[in-house]
Amino acid sequence: QAAGAQTAPLEFPDAFRYEFDLAEIAELWRRGSVIRSWLLDLTAQALLRDPELAGVRGRVSDSGEGRWALKAAVDEGVPAPVLAAALFQRFGSRASGDFANRILSAMRREFGGHREADAPDGSA
Repeated sequence: QAAGAQTAPLEFPDAFRYEFDLAEIAELWRRGSVIRSWLLDLTAQALLRDPELAGVRGRVSDSGEGRWALKAAVDEGVPAPVLAAALFQRFGSRASGDFANRILSAMRREFGGHREADAPDGSA
């Protein structure tokens, strides 16, 4: 239940409408905390450039390594639940453009120039 309460705003954003400056919050976390994270740096950059992430659809692509590794794990009988969850999250992101997936996609674009996945009909 605790996890559900923490992720509910990401899954049901219409029920949690607040006017937060996410770019400023990301900067506060980056500069005002003992926690340091390159991924947070990249997320802050993405939010500074596009605070609403209007230019990000949230369809997280995969380049095939995760699929290959998961298939190999299955073939060898090696548990890989985190890898499976990550791969399935990417697949799920292609069906919805929720803000959590848009943040993830924006962060991936920042650190590796990763393109977003095309829509199922092939459109960008």
